Amino acid sequence: MKDFLKYTFASIVGSILGISLTIGFGFSGLIFLVVSIASKAKDIGPQVKDKSILVFDLATSITDTRPVSSTGEALQEALSSNEFTTITLRKVINSLDAAAKDDKIIGIYIKGSNTPGAMGLANLQEVRQALERFGETGKTIIAYDMDWTEREYYLASVADEILIHPLGVVEFNGLSSEITFLTGAFDKFGIGVQVTRVGKYKSAVEPYTLEKMSPENRQQTLQLLQNIWSQYLQTIAKSRNLTQQKLQAITNNQGILLANTSLENKLVDRVAYHDEVLTKFKEITGKKKDDKTFTQISLANYSNVPRVTETLSRDLKSNNKIAVVYAEGEIVNGIGSARQIGGDRLGQELRKLRFDEDVKAVVLRVNSPGGSASASEVIGREVKLISESKPVIVSMGNVAASGGYWISMNADQIIAQTNTITGSIGVFGVLFNVQELANENGITWDVVKVGKFADLNTTSRPKTEAELTLIQKMVDAIYERFITNVATGRNLSKTKVAEIAQGRVWSGANAQKLGLVDEIGGIETAIKIAAEKAELGDSWTVEEYPKSSSLEQKIFRSLSGVEVDISHNSMDPLTAEFKKLQEELASLRAMNDPYGIYTRLPFNLRMDNSKFW
Repeated sequence: MKDFLKYTFASIVGSILGISLTIGFGFSGLIFLVVSIASKAKDIGPQVKDKSILVFDLATSITDTRPVSSTGEALQEALSSNEFTTITLRKVINSLDAAAKDDKIIGIYIKGSNTPGAMGLANLQEVRQALERFGETGKTIIAYDMDWTEREYYLASVADEILIHPLGVVEFNGLSSEITFLTGAFDKFGIGVQVTRVGKYKSAVEPYTLEKMSPENRQQTLQLLQNIWSQYLQTIAKSRNLTQQKLQAITNNQGILLANTSLENKLVDRVAYHDEVLTKFKEITGKKKDDKTFTQISLANYSNVPRVTETLSRDLKSNNKIAVVYAEGEIVNGIGSARQIGGDRLGQELRKLRFDEDVKAVVLRVNSPGGSASASEVIGREVKLISESKPVIVSMGNVAASGGYWISMNADQIIAQTNTITGSIGVFGVLFNVQELANENGITWDVVKVGKFADLNTTSRPKTEAELTLIQKMVDAIYERFITNVATGRNLSKTKVAEIAQGRVWSGANAQKLGLVDEIGGIETAIKIAAEKAELGDSWTVEEYPKSSSLEQKIFRSLSGVEVDISHNSMDPLTAEFKKLQEELASLRAMNDPYGIYTRLPFNLRMDNSKFW
């Protein structure tokens, strides 16, 4: 009996070990197989045929960085031939410039979409400039869509020929900015709000305290929209050989133009069905009429052609690195999430680059409305320390305002697009309490404290006058530090900074005139300037930070299930409004400054109709 139990136990242990080893080797084998396939596919890459048309699908979102993907999504991307829904800005610019020099690419098809991808103002401008460079080579650009929104039309206006579906429309009705005010809802549900601020234009607190825009906020928003719209009209007028006055008249008198009306007003060149467009591309690429389609390669696939990908990093053999660091999202205290700028996380990243001798220059790409004042200071300090040993160039993206400007001001040079939204040099504090809401539901609090301000951070009651005075002093001190540092960093008088600050938002073009920005340009301009300042000649390579996890790392980290594909269906108006409200509440969740003090752009600055931002 004793031997029986011994051998039985040994057999069970052996079986468990065997199963464990099998699973282990099976898991390793799976990883090896997936990584091998993905690596092999990456090495071979998509193939470009002769007389190919590069298809630029406007359903693709173009952002500074790729969105964070799960392990399941990473596996899908590695093994699937499906198009990516998002491409990074640098990949798009690099691909368009490479296509301009590629003898196998004979033209570009700008393919419109009923669900246009996300693309901010500055990114839109930089992509258009790359399309212009392509067109200057003499290669053909043709654009076609059922309905042209203003954002899509801005890119399409580069084309040699713009086509529209017979039942299509062109949207040309201007820009608007609609703000959601939560004051009434807070009053209804018993949520108290107290604010402290400096800067008459610092309107970020208005949605919580007012029911409509203040005169100052209305003034600055109108001026910003007018400035951006003027740039838009100027660009379109030049490409379409029309006057700005003519285009403004179309905006004021028509707004939405049917296909034939668009043709009469010279906004489009031809009215055509989709099959007629395909026939045209077949002729261009030398295909027969009975062929199913024309010779083509998508922008997403072309960006992964090995010889195109290699040019993104420049000279891979060089040890001289230019670090491109992305600061994208709300600035928050601590580490932050993947879609936020954690003060501690980015500060640590910049610190490593400061001590890395192979990194000869840093380009900080800022795309942030700001956020926590203390987190902004942590990052700003690291930027200043780097500038003492190596060049730091800031490339402003779609938005680099308030805290986004704070982390930029100590750079050696600031580059922005004309329609970048920046400035907003101001500070505010927003303090919530739930006393009324709680009391109405039978909840009360009591407190014992040692020290007058011991429970300063409580949300169980409104702040006392003494507490508000204390917090206002902190806000005033941070604002004073802000304008002093801007004056020092930008070599401006403190008086001038005080005049252009006050929380006011500026376009990149106006910011340059005011001395807040040095040069107009995009991220590639900033990289070239960094190389020049570091005196690297042509021997340098680009590395992007933070580095995304490799496929292998994603697999090892998790073998979670594959997530559902992103839907491309049009969003109904009610859902769209609900999403806007979600964005408002998401901004509230990101407010984690320990003292409730923020350097942030107005939460609700959103430009509608054009679907720009």
